[in-house]
Amino acid sequence: MFGKKLWSPSTTINNINLFTNYINNEVKINSYEDLHRWSVEKKEIFWDKFWEFTKIIGEKKDIIFRDSENFIETTFFDTSILNYTENCLQNNNDEDAIIFYNEQKFSKRVSWKKLRSNVFKISYYFKSLNIKQQDRIAAVLPNMPETVQAFLACAQIGAIWSSCSSDFGPRAIVDRFKQIKPKILIITDHYFYNNKKIDTLKHIKSIINEIPSIENIIIIPYGEDKILIKDFKYKNWNEILKSKNKYENFEKFNFNHPLYILFSSGTTGVPKCIVHGAGGSLIQHKKEHQLHLDIKENDKVFYFTTCGWMMWNWLVSSLASKTTIVLYDGSPFFPNNEYLFDIADKEKITFFGTGAKYIDYLKQNKIIIKDNYKLSKLKTMASTGSPLVQESFDYVYYNIKNNLHLASISGGTDIISCFVTGNPNMDVYSGEIQCAALGMDVDIFNEKGNSIKQKKGELVCKTPFPSKPIYFWNDKDNKKYLDAYFKKYKNVWHHGDFCEKTKNNGYIIYGRSDATLNAGGVRFGTAELYRVVENIDNIIECVAVEHSLCNDTEVILFIKMQSQFNLNQDLKKLIKLEIKSNLSPKHVPSKIFQVKDIPKTKSGKIVELTIKNIINGLDVKNKNTLANPNCLKEFEYIYKDL
Repeated sequence: MFGKKLWSPSTTINNINLFTNYINNEVKINSYEDLHRWSVEKKEIFWDKFWEFTKIIGEKKDIIFRDSENFIETTFFDTSILNYTENCLQNNNDEDAIIFYNEQKFSKRVSWKKLRSNVFKISYYFKSLNIKQQDRIAAVLPNMPETVQAFLACAQIGAIWSSCSSDFGPRAIVDRFKQIKPKILIITDHYFYNNKKIDTLKHIKSIINEIPSIENIIIIPYGEDKILIKDFKYKNWNEILKSKNKYENFEKFNFNHPLYILFSSGTTGVPKCIVHGAGGSLIQHKKEHQLHLDIKENDKVFYFTTCGWMMWNWLVSSLASKTTIVLYDGSPFFPNNEYLFDIADKEKITFFGTGAKYIDYLKQNKIIIKDNYKLSKLKTMASTGSPLVQESFDYVYYNIKNNLHLASISGGTDIISCFVTGNPNMDVYSGEIQCAALGMDVDIFNEKGNSIKQKKGELVCKTPFPSKPIYFWNDKDNKKYLDAYFKKYKNVWHHGDFCEKTKNNGYIIYGRSDATLNAGGVRFGTAELYRVVENIDNIIECVAVEHSLCNDTEVILFIKMQSQFNLNQDLKKLIKLEIKSNLSPKHVPSKIFQVKDIPKTKSGKIVELTIKNIINGLDVKNKNTLANPNCLKEFEYIYKDL
């Protein structure tokens, strides 16, 4: 049931209260609503005080917020300077900075002292290759300590980082990196997924041939195997670390100096290159880590992610809060479905983050985590990537742990952070994200641009924030930037999420607004349909799209079943009955088909628009950006029979 209270905070000893006490001289705060209102109305004071509160290392100058009539041109801290890596390497001791596990049950630990030493050796090597400020360094790497070290070395010298996860195919890699012309490519020799050893070098020559800007290649041995490559020149990572040469200087760059380039999914065209600034990313992440999720020094922070998803960047930034980060590489379901919690229990992880689909999978397979693991130190669990449905909220509290803060969070690659997020001071209600993030002027608009509450509409942000993209790469006159977020509402960030603000001042995300369904004049989000259907036994997941008819539209539903079950007439009737009784007759799909698989991006998001294009006879570009492009053929066959 939506709105059912599942958890209430039992203590007020948390960072958000400490921050409220810190700003007491500036403003009187009686509630979170007061704090949020102040944070967006007095941006310059809020961000100034937050810099001081979290002790960001840098030189903070007088101009905190430079307003402009143009959302894009507004700046924060544009005369201040810092070094992102210096903020992440404040510790220099023998305690763990990074703990690493992979699906093959291999693990290793990197101390703060070792992390600093390795970063300095790598940055020295980059400088020996004449890498300068704003040169690009690209990586196709698993989620391993070496990836973190390479990124921090890149940021230390002011170069720009960009990464893809190891499972990206050659076309997807070229489509991204060719646009930004990197000078260095870093790659592993292999990696493991679902107990399969996968060669990452078999396409390297074709990648190099298509990206002529690459001058140097660094190969990181994934295991103990020797690299046996003779047909192109490269540097072995281990040789870099054997050197005694170090570059230990933390040159300070402008707050808005580019830190990394992230890419849009690329399912509707060549991926857009989104450039994020060092200061904006750092200060936003510290705000989310420390205030919204109560992450403290010496906590152990884990997020199940790849290096091609923004949550990897978000995870690495928690080093700036002097936490230990826990990395995992491989399938979350190998060697067994509970392996991630086995690690969490063993390592006494305090913060566990994952995608909503992972929690949905555990729920659908009736896996009872609490029976096997105490998770004694786990205080916060976070979910993002897609809407976390209310049954999955219930599952976490009934089957994982009942006394933890479950934070469903939502934002994106576009902002490298969250618009709506968690709050350790607020109750958790089933199916609801707790609050709008501090400093984020979030609202829900109707089609006419009017603010609405307890009705579904468009998630927007009415005023600027520090982690907005500093620009898009190769984007003359900000055309791509403007088209991406400002076409619908003038000078208001339109995020593209179909959303509702609840009576609890929380938020429910119903899916992407460009994938919303319209049946009989009623507009509804895909997430509410999926919640009902995926709660039916033996259904793994589903996807629904709108199919255009002559003068109308219809909703078509695709079902992925457990391998031993098939979609029959009785199940179709049950699905329609459940949708009708739980939602409305207008939500009931016209047609239901069983499919073997549902297409997703590399980060696990269902690509509804790709399926919608196929079902409506439109071309689909960049199939190589998908994790499982072969499954599209089944949808093409279904389209021919419609």
